[in-house]
Amino acid sequence: MAEAVPVRCPACLRENGYTAPVFPCACGSPVHPPLDLAAPPVPLTHRTWSETWVTVRCTACRRESEWPHPELGCGSCGTVVLIPVHPLERADNGSGAGAGVAGTGTAAGTGITAGPGTTAGPSGAAPGSDRPDPGAAGPGPTGGRPAHIPPPPAAPVPRPAFRPVTIRTARDAVATAALYLRWLGFRDVRQPDGRPIPSAAVDLRAPGLVAQVDPTTAPAGLRAVECVWLNGLTASATSVYFSLAGYTKDARARADDLGIPLFVMDLTGMPQPVNDPADALVGPDA
Repeated sequence: MAEAVPVRCPACLRENGYTAPVFPCACGSPVHPPLDLAAPPVPLTHRTWSETWVTVRCTACRRESEWPHPELGCGSCGTVVLIPVHPLERADNGSGAGAGVAGTGTAAGTGITAGPGTTAGPSGAAPGSDRPDPGAAGPGPTGGRPAHIPPPPAAPVPRPAFRPVTIRTARDAVATAALYLRWLGFRDVRQPDGRPIPSAAVDLRAPGLVAQVDPTTAPAGLRAVECVWLNGLTASATSVYFSLAGYTKDARARADDLGIPLFVMDLTGMPQPVNDPADALVGPDA
């Protein structure tokens, strides 16, 4: 888990401790938004869809995905602030950087002045061309790739098969959902103390995660989906819903709009994704 950092409230100037949420990439690696602590936090007075999400790149597979924008509620005055994040750095396409202009200037880094009819080029270049000769340069430290092109991502380590637990009670449903979230890569999944009430949904929490488990025999409705989404926004975390009886049509449509992963659990204890956000959360190696 990332260490807490101080964030000063712009309204009352109180310093609050904030820990950046950690999200699971589709490859299984943890990702978190790169906080820009040099920039002041921005008070959140009106929530918009574009300000709710931030693009984060996984350092393992280079996948870019949208996650909730870091925000914090001041413990003194209650002001909610957005914590700035560093923008993604785009790879240089090499469309002229570091390349000499034929016939007019000096090839960068070589000290050789190019001119009309010049046959000499940079080290390893073919005669009459400013492009490196593929056969003249050895592999080098980058394996023959230009320095500005990142290496290909390493193949993700496949997860072991999930071992389901037979669901006989509401407590079994909560325990199965917690096991499944740990299998997805979430750490420190906390279950509530005591025996779950069969007629009520149960919350599960982890760093960067708010999950709700509905062990009832009625399909989860629109309000239940919107409530778990709001809880996730408040905690700057991913919202996930598990249900034994499925979802109403309105709940499914709303979850798709909000990007909330929905899972259905059968009595064998094997959760199944039922929408695209859930498929993306599970990833290709499920």
